[in-house]
Amino acid sequence: MKILVLSGSLRKASFNTRLGKAIAKRAPEGVQIDVATCHGIPLYDGDVEEAEGVPQAVVALRDQIKSVDALILLTPEYNGGMPGVFKNTLDWLTRPGSEINATFKNLPTGLCGATPGGLGTTLAQSGSLVVLRQLKLRLFSGHLRVSGAADALDTNGAISDKLAGMLDSWLTEFVEFARKP
Repeated sequence: MKILVLSGSLRKASFNTRLGKAIAKRAPEGVQIDVATCHGIPLYDGDVEEAEGVPQAVVALRDQIKSVDALILLTPEYNGGMPGVFKNTLDWLTRPGSEINATFKNLPTGLCGATPGGLGTTLAQSGSLVVLRQLKLRLFSGHLRVSGAADALDTNGAISDKLAGMLDSWLTEFVEFARKP
């Protein structure tokens, strides 16, 4: 099974990209997990799309998504919501409109997030459900929310024992969900 983790952050030391790398390191046997980010995706502009087509960075990311069996979306929380850069990336991935179903329909998808705050991206994840339902994903109900990310995920890739247990449990359940038709 192949899974792509998409981090919705551009920060070099992003907690969410670190979380994605931790998830990839803890992949169960027989599961390959790759991590991608929103880097290189320009702001959506319908005039640019009409004049120049879909940017190559978008096409490459979409091709990655189409090549996997499941998707994990990692959303930071900015002012109680999904960051604009992440929403923008999802918007580009649906262009042209025929790509919505081809890219996302029934794709098993998990939603996660890490934040230094105490709510573990609860608001961003809840708010993003409106957008994600439009994509017709098959959304896993067990959301992973990591609070106190500075203590749980260090810059060298080490994670706390508590987070390791959470990841192992969540990944086992997510992979089981993704394998079901």
